[in-house]
Amino acid sequence: MKVVHYIASIDKSAGGTTEYMRLLSKALNKDTSFIIATGISEQPINIDGVSIKFFNGNILRWFSLLKEFRVFLKNEKPDVVHINGIWSPQNWGFQKAAQELKIKVVLSPHGMLESWIIQHNPLKKKVALFLFQHKAIKKVDHIHATAQMEKDSIRRLKFDNNITIIPNGIDLGESVIEKEYYGTKKMVFLSRIHPKKGIEILLEAWRNCDTKGWTLEIAGNGDETYISGLIESAKDLENVHFVGALYEEEKWNFLRSADVMVLPTHSENFGIVVAEALAVGVPVITTTGTPWEDLENFNCGWWIDLSVENIQSTLVEVFDTSTDKLHRMGFNGKKLVKEKYDIKAIGKNMIELYNNI
Repeated sequence: MKVVHYIASIDKSAGGTTEYMRLLSKALNKDTSFIIATGISEQPINIDGVSIKFFNGNILRWFSLLKEFRVFLKNEKPDVVHINGIWSPQNWGFQKAAQELKIKVVLSPHGMLESWIIQHNPLKKKVALFLFQHKAIKKVDHIHATAQMEKDSIRRLKFDNNITIIPNGIDLGESVIEKEYYGTKKMVFLSRIHPKKGIEILLEAWRNCDTKGWTLEIAGNGDETYISGLIESAKDLENVHFVGALYEEEKWNFLRSADVMVLPTHSENFGIVVAEALAVGVPVITTTGTPWEDLENFNCGWWIDLSVENIQSTLVEVFDTSTDKLHRMGFNGKKLVKEKYDIKAIGKNMIELYNNI
């Protein structure tokens, strides 16, 4: 089976969807002919063993871009085209070219139909829905959601396509060095730095606490002006540090250095960093804007409604949690990831989806 995945960008700055593409390619590449089509970017991530076709996605050359998509797909003759993400005209154009050639299309919205996202820049979203996006979603052969929460959001928007839930996963082989020592009194945030992530709320809650010798380190990339504003707002917090973007082994070492990871996000369709932290044995604080109820079910973290008050009370609880309990929670988190989020199992489920559409 030959599968072409289209994603607008695999740049390092693109966040979780880029990492998902890298991990999925590892899971599928042995059992499928796996090709990635994407836009040109300044710092594309390295994806070993996969054919990647880069397109100049400049919207000003729209008609020549559509022609390039058609020629590429005619030459490759894939069995399935898998579109990752929405709102981009380029994603829609690639889908359009595939369906004109009678190729089956799967769509992964990657959380872009969640209510918080719809309400962010709502005029832009309404225009896109009216011009192309609503019809495009209606026409796909199948939708892939990462959790029941995402499926529910899609159904609330009246899309009646067939939907299969397959969570994102991680490669446990990359995180085999697990955390051993608890008691660093370090909490970390690791994600794209964006207003969606709730960092302002975290900083305000942190400011209101007696942190009892704990430190907070915030890692990630994003809009430089926005990050500068956050750093300025945290100048009064001597135990809060912004450490920049971290990748590969630096990322894993950063997670292992923490006693707790926090993701105070407004909305995530999955939140791959949650699985990554759990995989190395680090308990997690995140919000009900994510599909991580398992944090409570497996006793490996805190799953809370997002507010300054809730974050603050959870921080107080964390600061009073013994290292022995953090260790037990870390063990529970590793067990959860091994049982439910191994990318090898995720890959098998994705191939089954492709075979059944």
